[in-house]
Amino acid sequence: MYPRKVGVKKRDKIFMKRKSLLYVIIDIIIVAISFLFIAWLKPATKKFILPTYLPYMVGFLFIWLIISILSDKYNPKSKEKVIDIIASISICDFTILAIISILIALLHITGYSRMIVFGTLILSYVLECFSGFIYFYHRKIRNNNVMVEPIDISDSRIQIPDIFPEEQPEELLHSKIENIEDSIYPHLKNRYLSKYPELLEFIENRLELEKIHKDRSLILYTHTLYNIENIEPASQKLFINLHKVNDIRRINKYFIKVNKNLKFGGYFIGCGETLKERKNKFFTRYSKLIAIFFYFADFIYKRIFPKLPITKEIVFAITKGENRAISKCEILGRLYFCGFELVDLKELYGKLYFIVKKKRKPIENAEPSYGPIFKMKRVGKDGKMIYTYKLRTMHPYAEYLQKHIHDKYNLANSGKFKYDFRITGWGKWFRRLFIDELPMLINWFHGELNLVGVRPLSQDFFNRYPDDLKKERVKYKPGLIPPYYADLPNSIEEVWESERKYLAKYKQHALLTQIRYFWKALVNIIFKNARSG
Repeated sequence: MYPRKVGVKKRDKIFMKRKSLLYVIIDIIIVAISFLFIAWLKPATKKFILPTYLPYMVGFLFIWLIISILSDKYNPKSKEKVIDIIASISICDFTILAIISILIALLHITGYSRMIVFGTLILSYVLECFSGFIYFYHRKIRNNNVMVEPIDISDSRIQIPDIFPEEQPEELLHSKIENIEDSIYPHLKNRYLSKYPELLEFIENRLELEKIHKDRSLILYTHTLYNIENIEPASQKLFINLHKVNDIRRINKYFIKVNKNLKFGGYFIGCGETLKERKNKFFTRYSKLIAIFFYFADFIYKRIFPKLPITKEIVFAITKGENRAISKCEILGRLYFCGFELVDLKELYGKLYFIVKKKRKPIENAEPSYGPIFKMKRVGKDGKMIYTYKLRTMHPYAEYLQKHIHDKYNLANSGKFKYDFRITGWGKWFRRLFIDELPMLINWFHGELNLVGVRPLSQDFFNRYPDDLKKERVKYKPGLIPPYYADLPNSIEEVWESERKYLAKYKQHALLTQIRYFWKALVNIIFKNARSG
């Protein structure tokens, strides 16, 4: 018995040493990336900066590793809270900052760029703190992974189940009405929308109002569910609410109830104040300086606080869910989530008006993403579905607009969408700096991704790939760094060819292929400004 216990302890020690070595390697990569990025910001990076600073960089890295090892920074397992991990990183890195500053003063080192030295330190610290948060998050969720059924790859078409329920056939909505006075049209024109002629024109251009009976229509101006809760299910052909959705306490519950009240193929017309219109309101009412102050305060209170675990309940209790800041993407995403499909959109009277059609039942048992870190369902090895983690760069509910975006907009050369309104302003910067990809290190730790490999694809996007490439893709793990960055293709067809070439080489020499593609991608990212969109 005792020798067995000793063997277990020895194995655990070896495992811990390997984990510590992994943390050291990750830290070296963080410092190297920070240095290369700061150097890239300076002119003459390749000809002057790199040859001049590389010798100093080696000494800097030596000091960094010695202090980090002595301060026990590479033992995060001993830290119970995320604040303990951040504190350990902070103490270590500020000690390094002090030592480097003292050495520069004592050795009278001149001619160096403060931006490169201190920029590398600061960026490394930020990335380390973020990595510490990712590690803590990974440790917290690793025992709660959701197992997902693999897709069937026996068929050459390789179909993946859609996240949406099956579309239902539309019921006969436009039966002939003998007397036009019995239709909803004259009532909208002379009563409900008499003060909104542009809105009436917008609706007229999209719907045959003369064929919708007034008794199967409901027009309201309300932000409460009470007015629609007692309506018979599947009894309406048209529902219009002129009150903005920003003031509705439970938006999804409201949309789902509207869905239940409508017949399949029935229309729902509503409006909301988007982030764009909200910003315009401030800058129209006030002078520029005052508008910036109010808009910034509104941004923090209405957009940041509602997404943080500590403050969201407080904000909701104060506001009762009214006058919330909501994006165009979130409004449409919630509508698709609740079983609707977009007919048309138009900005009128400082609001975004939408016409949607009931196409299916609401999605059940789903977890719409809302927090700063979210998981995405992607196709993994052997056709198994995995959840990849990313830092949010899109508005909430963006994932439910994938098909809508694909049908409306063309793909860019990278295989991503052009003019994707789902991406936030800061999200574009996060993507350019690859910050949004850092949480995918969780998947790397789990062994679900390789360092280099084909990009993990969504269900919808995967189904649009050629059959032969789909079969090859599911034989191997996807990767953090796709071959796109090495080959820089100029069209979706070239992306496919790039992936075919990579997979063929990977099949022959897996490790060597990853190493070659990694360095080629790194050079293209740093010196050729390669970005995926």
